[in-house]
Amino acid sequence: MKILWVCNVLLPAMAREYGLEASNKEGWLSGLLDVILEKQKENGITLAVAFPAPEKILSPGENLTKREMTLAGAKVTGYGFREDTVRPDLYDEGLEDTVRRIWEDYAPDVIHCFGTEYPHTLAVCRTFPDKKRLLITIQGLCSVYADAYYANLPENVIRRVTFRDFLKKDSIPAQREKFVRRGEMEKEAVALAGNVGGRTPWDRKYAGLWNGDARYFLMNETLRGVFYEGRWDPGQCIPHSIFLSQGDYPIKGLHYVLQAMPEILKRFPDARVYVAGNVITAYDTLKEKLKISSYGKYLRSLIKEHELTDKVIFLGRLDAAQMKEQYLRSSLFLCPSSIENSPNSLGEAMILGMPCVSADVGGVEGIFDGERDGILYQGFGGGRDAGEIAGNLAQAVITLWSDPAREAACRENAREHALRNHDREENYRNTIRVYGQIARGSLMENGAGE
Repeated sequence: MKILWVCNVLLPAMAREYGLEASNKEGWLSGLLDVILEKQKENGITLAVAFPAPEKILSPGENLTKREMTLAGAKVTGYGFREDTVRPDLYDEGLEDTVRRIWEDYAPDVIHCFGTEYPHTLAVCRTFPDKKRLLITIQGLCSVYADAYYANLPENVIRRVTFRDFLKKDSIPAQREKFVRRGEMEKEAVALAGNVGGRTPWDRKYAGLWNGDARYFLMNETLRGVFYEGRWDPGQCIPHSIFLSQGDYPIKGLHYVLQAMPEILKRFPDARVYVAGNVITAYDTLKEKLKISSYGKYLRSLIKEHELTDKVIFLGRLDAAQMKEQYLRSSLFLCPSSIENSPNSLGEAMILGMPCVSADVGGVEGIFDGERDGILYQGFGGGRDAGEIAGNLAQAVITLWSDPAREAACRENAREHALRNHDREENYRNTIRVYGQIARGSLMENGAGE
C-alpha cells in the first residue's frame, strides 16, 4: 500500500536528513513512524510524508520540495510545502494547488491527515476526489476548545492588551478568535472526509455530529519510544512536587494551580510546582518586559499574591528524555486544563506509573479512569468559578498524597491502563488494519475497540 501522511510538523527523523533542528511537538507521530518503518517488509507499506516546510529547504519562489530519503533502512518520500504556520487560522486557497501536486505525484492508496484543524487538512479534503480513501484523525477540537479558551480568567485580564499583544495582534480574545476560525475549517474538513479516526467517546460524538456518514475508527496513539522504558519510583522523586507539561496559554490551566497552591501548602508546606514549556512569566530584562503577554502578567500577579515565588519553577522547553527525567523526579503529574481530548502528557505519566490527577474535561475520562487510575476532579464548566475549580484541584492533590495505599493502587492501575491504550504493537496492527480497510473500500466496521 502507498500511504501519504499529511502532518503539521517536520518529523524529527526527517529533520535530521535535512540538517535541521528537530521539533518536540507531536512526539506520538514519531512513535508510530518508527514502528511502521521497522516492520515495512511485513506490512508492505510505502510511505510518503508531507509537511509545512521551513524556508531553509524551499527554493525561492517555490511552494513545494520533494526529497527521497532512507529512514531506519526504509525508503520514505518527503514533500515539504509552503504554509504560514504562524497563522494556521488563515486559509490560503493556493494550498489547494500545492497539495494536489503532492497527491497527483505520489498517487497514494490512502491519504492520512493528522489533525483536523489545519489549512492543509482542509485543502486535502477539498481537492482529493475519492473521499473513501481519505482518513483524518482528530487531535484536539478547536471549535470546542474555543468555548473553554477563557478558562475563568478575570474580565480585566481577558481585555488587557500588553505591548507584546498589541504588536503581535495576539490578545487573549484574538487568540480565542483564531481557535474559532480554525474550528470552522475543522468542521468542513470532517464533513468532507470519508473516514475519521479518534481516541475517545468525546471526539467520536463530535465526529458523528459533523459527519454522520463517515466511518469512525478508534485509533489510539503510540507514545515516544523513551516512555516505554523505566518506571516511576517513589524513593527517587522530590517529595510533594507537582509536574505540569506546559502552562503557556489559558487552556492549560496553570492559573488554577496557582490559586490552589495556598490550600495545598497548608497541608504540605514543602509542595512545589514544576512547569515545562515556554516561560511566559519572565520579566527581568527590558526585552522580557516588552514580550510579556496579558496571561503571563496574570500568572505573575498570582505568584506574587499567593507568595509563590520560590514555590513555582519554570523549566523551559524539554526534549523527550528531559521530560521523562522530570516525570520520574516529580511526585505527582497534574493536568489542570480547561479542555483536552486525550492529552499525551497524561498518557506518558500513566505509562511510567506516576500518581496522576486531572480535571474531568473533554475526552480525558476516555483515557483516565478517575475511580481507578488516580483522581478526576470537576474542572471547567457546569457554572463553576475559578475559586471552586481551584478548591477541587487542591482537594484532589491533598487526597491522593494523604492516602499512600490508594496512591499505590492508582499508580498500578494507571500504568496497566496506559500500557493497553498505548501498546505499540497493537496500535501499529490497528493502523495497518484501518489502512487496509480504507484501501480496499471495505464497508466493514472497525473491530478494534468498538
